[in-house]
Amino acid sequence: MTLLRSLAFNVVFYGNLTLQLLFWSPVFFFASEETGWWIVRNWARSSLWLLKHVAGARSDLTGLEHLPEGGAIVASKHQSVWEILSLLTVVERPTFILKKELLSIPLFGSFARHMKMIPVDRGRRGNAIPKMMEAAAEAVASGRRIIIFPEGTRTKPGAEVDYRQGVFRLYEALGLPVVPVAINSGLYWPRNSFIKRPGTIRADFLPVIQPGLDRPHFIGALREAIETRSRELMREGGWKDDAGGRPAPDMTAPGEPAHSRETTS
Repeated sequence: MTLLRSLAFNVVFYGNLTLQLLFWSPVFFFASEETGWWIVRNWARSSLWLLKHVAGARSDLTGLEHLPEGGAIVASKHQSVWEILSLLTVVERPTFILKKELLSIPLFGSFARHMKMIPVDRGRRGNAIPKMMEAAAEAVASGRRIIIFPEGTRTKPGAEVDYRQGVFRLYEALGLPVVPVAINSGLYWPRNSFIKRPGTIRADFLPVIQPGLDRPHFIGALREAIETRSRELMREGGWKDDAGGRPAPDMTAPGEPAHSRETTS
């Protein structure tokens, strides 16, 4: 059953992406910013709707009260495409820090450039930071919020990965609060996997880390918040530390907690 639902979801997910890119292209690049965001969020919401009704994986976001008014950096753990879709639905005017390779995808890359996402050339390592900082400062000055994945790439549940320097450089230079986000998405939408498992995919927005910490204390606080809560969410979803991160088949998370939002109906 999971295999058939995964097959169906992959077909409709990529079909939906392709059709929306083709359908909106004639107007997207001439539309107002407000209309542009409506188009992008419509794609994200429709994708999450398909994930729920085709693959059987519902989406639940908690802790949204921790998103401050005004400028902020949202630092999320990254295990799948799911968190990109979900963050698009709840973070106003987001600017994602993303890998440069994504801009080479036909149409998608053009959409990302138009919405002023910030590409990072990971091959240049430290040389990529100055350009990222300049673009991020411009985005914040225009009233946007920055979204970054501190690990720099998608990881498997339970994987130990160092947090990259970019998140601290943004925190230090921009002087903005950082909102950590914990997730369990890798249990249900694993990276580089055809299979999508039914259940409840969770993201929990955690209390902000205020500006002013030095690098060791900031990275330590950020990592502790994200990793601790992510492991709790994964255990609630059936993940076992001693089982190599394998989720229990078709296991759903416990009931919906307080201060939560389901991203689709």
